[in-house]
Amino acid sequence: MSVIFAGLRRLLYRGYDSAGVAVGADGRIEWRKKAGKIANLDEELAARPLPASTIGIGHTRWATHGGPTDANAHPHLSADGRVALVHNGIIENFASLRAELVGEGVAFRSETDTEVAAVLLGRELDSAGDLAGAMRRVCSHLEGAFTLVAIDARDPTRVVAARRNSPLVVGVGRGENFLASDVAAFIEHTRDAIELGQDQVVVITADTIEVTDFEGGPVEVNPYHVDWDTTAAEKSGYDWFMRKEIFEQPRAVADTLLGRYSDNGELVLDEIRIGPEELRRVDKIIIIGCGTAYYAGMVAKYVIEHWTRIGCEVELASEFRYRDPIVDANTLCVAISQSGETADTLQAIRHAREQGSKVIAICNTNGSTIPRESDAVIYTHAGPEIGVASTKGFLTQLIACYLLGLFLAQVRGVKFGDEIGAVMDELAGMPPRIQRLLDGADEVYGLAHELIDQGDYVFLGRHVGYPAAMEGALKLKEIAYLHAEGFAAGELKHGPIAIINPGMPVFVIVPPAGRDQLHDKVVSNIQEVRARGARTIVLAEEDDGEVDAYAERVIRLPRVSTLLQPVLAVVPLQLFACELATALGNDVDQPRNLAKSVTVE
Repeated sequence: MSVIFAGLRRLLYRGYDSAGVAVGADGRIEWRKKAGKIANLDEELAARPLPASTIGIGHTRWATHGGPTDANAHPHLSADGRVALVHNGIIENFASLRAELVGEGVAFRSETDTEVAAVLLGRELDSAGDLAGAMRRVCSHLEGAFTLVAIDARDPTRVVAARRNSPLVVGVGRGENFLASDVAAFIEHTRDAIELGQDQVVVITADTIEVTDFEGGPVEVNPYHVDWDTTAAEKSGYDWFMRKEIFEQPRAVADTLLGRYSDNGELVLDEIRIGPEELRRVDKIIIIGCGTAYYAGMVAKYVIEHWTRIGCEVELASEFRYRDPIVDANTLCVAISQSGETADTLQAIRHAREQGSKVIAICNTNGSTIPRESDAVIYTHAGPEIGVASTKGFLTQLIACYLLGLFLAQVRGVKFGDEIGAVMDELAGMPPRIQRLLDGADEVYGLAHELIDQGDYVFLGRHVGYPAAMEGALKLKEIAYLHAEGFAAGELKHGPIAIINPGMPVFVIVPPAGRDQLHDKVVSNIQEVRARGARTIVLAEEDDGEVDAYAERVIRLPRVSTLLQPVLAVVPLQLFACELATALGNDVDQPRNLAKSVTVE
């Protein structure tokens, strides 16, 4: 029981509203589950301990079907109480299955789609004779995305699970084996893992692991080793994982760059398994992402078009396949996802591949679904990101986008080696520049406390500063629960300037001087909002004196090329959001209504 509970604690970063556990003991299922924080379950277990057992399952739920109540929390039981089951994802045809079962006299205890699967599994077990066979039969009736994990009260030696469109990984131990949606759940016990493929069933005992497809046929598995341990998932003295992860960014960026540039002056991306000739035929690039990943993609558009001269579109993954996109064999899709399990992005790349497109994934999680279903992958090597609001995940995604843009330029012969080398040298110098910003965190924290009574914020930027401004606004929305908007500064006069009120904080990201006319135009935008009484907080280069007359506060950024500025500009915005949310008394790591890995469409 202690192993399961500890694993659940390590998965709390995904977001949840209830938690529960079940064990098989003495020929019966014993379970406990409670709505709310996991502390509620802890209290319930202290008051009503579960019996000792060598098999068990646990779950933290994020409500989809039915509200966050004790009854709707997982695990769910079969009608006869023999089987206990937990589930991630959504069973899309649950309503028709439930109606059929109700018509046959089944009385449901919850509003969930999960209980339908539990009841079906119990029925199939009676005829199949073993839980694995029953699981395969049930999966043939289900539509949608699901990971199902179940135990049988009459078989205290094994746990059975199935996967379709939702993450599931096996932990390979000695005299013990594990199943989880993330390796963090069992990392204390083993760092050897197997990622389950699509439409596969796994049976684990203390000593064996058997993987089959939904028809019962054997399948090959892909073992891998996790290169981080439990200390990487601890706070290391910080009050929040998010703050710790903000301060880990110099190392994360350095790790993402490590080994990418050879001694002979060539960019090396070993994970790119698409041939040079295919990359040279690409005539359009579509970048797909959600939330923070989408904003990284917006930066990538500027970078890739500038360096390769290939037309580039950026798409919200949730909209992509529903608008009948124009995709063919000469289209390259770039999918950005921190977890590698984002359901919207996964469905988007599947649609793209059906149309003949090649897909490159940018991802932080080794062995996750999106990289495995892509033709190539650039891993960001950020390490585990526990805070729901992404920080080091975003910065390393930007670095990966720069690497991809340079690699495409190199393969297509549109940039000279010394030009690529100059950019790589500047990227290599980013970690100490990020550290300089982190060393000045107290100034940003002071600003957060000064603005604690403000309820509306505006963030402005142009060129690559525009997506950086949108990311700054998103961070404030996610964890401070405040109204914040990111705008392209040039669009102010086309409507948004109407919302500027006296005293409203407006953050402005100023491009480096000398970039066409952008610098002077953004200075004019500062004057526009200052004239309406806004409190202007300006992020500008350390030697940019032109902004001083129009800024209530200036946050100085180290000098870099225009295209690389977002890597630095977002750091003070992350610090500001984290400190303001803390001052407001919010749960920074687990903001309300959000989950770290969004595995439903």
